[in-house]
Amino acid sequence: MQSTIKDPSLAPEGKLKIEWAEAYMPVLRKIMERFSKTKPLEGFIIGACLHVTKETGVLVRTLAAGGAEVYLAASNPLSTQDDVAAALVEEGVHVHAWRGMSTEDYYKAIASVISAKPDITMDDGGDLTVLIHKLYYDEPGIDVEIAKQVVGKWKIERGSVIGGTEETTTGVIRLKSLAREGKLLYPVIAVNESRTKYLFDNRYGTGQSSFDGILRATNLLIAGKTVVVAGYGWVGRGIAIRAKGLGARVVVVEPDPVKALEAYYDGFYVTDMDEAASLGDIFITATGNTDVIRGEHFRKMKDRAVLANAGHFNVEISVNDLEQLAASKRRIKENVDEYRLPDGRRLYLLCGGRLVNLAAAEGHPSEVMDMSFGNQALAVYYIIKNKNMLENKVYKLPKKIDYNIAKLKLFSLQVKIEKLTPKQREYLRSWRLGT
Repeated sequence: MQSTIKDPSLAPEGKLKIEWAEAYMPVLRKIMERFSKTKPLEGFIIGACLHVTKETGVLVRTLAAGGAEVYLAASNPLSTQDDVAAALVEEGVHVHAWRGMSTEDYYKAIASVISAKPDITMDDGGDLTVLIHKLYYDEPGIDVEIAKQVVGKWKIERGSVIGGTEETTTGVIRLKSLAREGKLLYPVIAVNESRTKYLFDNRYGTGQSSFDGILRATNLLIAGKTVVVAGYGWVGRGIAIRAKGLGARVVVVEPDPVKALEAYYDGFYVTDMDEAASLGDIFITATGNTDVIRGEHFRKMKDRAVLANAGHFNVEISVNDLEQLAASKRRIKENVDEYRLPDGRRLYLLCGGRLVNLAAAEGHPSEVMDMSFGNQALAVYYIIKNKNMLENKVYKLPKKIDYNIAKLKLFSLQVKIEKLTPKQREYLRSWRLGT
């Protein structure tokens, strides 16, 4: 199947970027080395819907080293690094992705991956997995209508996909919903629920890369400003910590009472969006929910407030409400749109409400994606090894794999950890031993 990318001539630049990322991904390099020798993925087709970045390039190389044939679509219309896409095509990967895809382009690309009849799906946000299910159950939707232009009347047979993986909180929520309804067609590994993923990728990765995107788009000084963080999951925590470190006053908006209490005891001002709307200079959403910032909040905001989203989908900031409220709109610079309200106040929306860290920057640092994609690669291997034993449910990766990834990372960092003595191990196992 022919790839669809923006510019094949960018391949040399893309190869250099992938080489740079690979140098900072020792865990994935170790897995790649092992896969190259044993070829555990030989004969399997992997259909992936991921952000096409240099780090993803290293993951795809790892899968290919294991013998897999990989078909790759973008998991966001604005996140593809076109030079990386070109480099992967040159290496034999089937890529359907370019930066600035339309809605039709986006779903046709995912449908192209589906039409390759993958044995295993690898997803970031759930769009690939959900579209497979929508086609199977003949669900209505613009995504289905677009996809049918590529796949025609064909749809997967139950059991033809042996398993899948999911990278994000948003995607896991969608797949657990499918499972609750009894509609999940194949087992899925929730990579996002591995501790070596969410404790590092979600927290440190998104925390840093979100501000990388905001600063590249605006070049604003963060120190002295009030940053409102919507959501205090691991992503929100990471953003709040980084905002504080940059000298901001941080306000957290969170509906979960336990998480709100954590934010309070972590030293942040906690309130609802109704109050926070009038306080913030910069707003960053990280909830995985819809309409977190909407019309009534825009009406209360300061002049020149900046709006950024770090959640997977562009639904957290209600762009529709902003469009309806604004008297005028203009593009100030790349990734910055100014909405002028009737009273003259200006609100600045970054990247059209899409993922700021990938649309305005390069995504997470390679060091944290090393562990996330280590989980992805080993999840694929786990699915193949256990293909006749897994039910159509959402699974976590075994704790042993989580520990192995952590050990590999620590070894690469030359960090020593304590070893328990036989007496200590016995003490932790026994209920008889006490004072």
